[in-house]
Amino acid sequence: MDKANKRVTVYLQSDYHRALKVKAAETEYSVSDLVNDAVRDALREDSLDLEAVEDRAAEPSIAFEEVLKKLRKDGKL
Repeated sequence: MDKANKRVTVYLQSDYHRALKVKAAETEYSVSDLVNDAVRDALREDSLDLEAVEDRAAEPSIAFEEVLKKLRKDGKL
């Protein structure tokens, strides 16, 4: 284990814990590896979402109510 790792207590639902233990037993990864991968993937997804929001910040916005009005006007609702 890398010295930069921190020990934490995480409470998992028993089904998730069992699934992680089975997956760890059937792969070359430990439960810690699997949890770290899941956390990294979730944080990466958040980062990409924030980047997309930033990239689209200059785009004009339209109120949902306006979209509905246009759909009604066009006979689509």
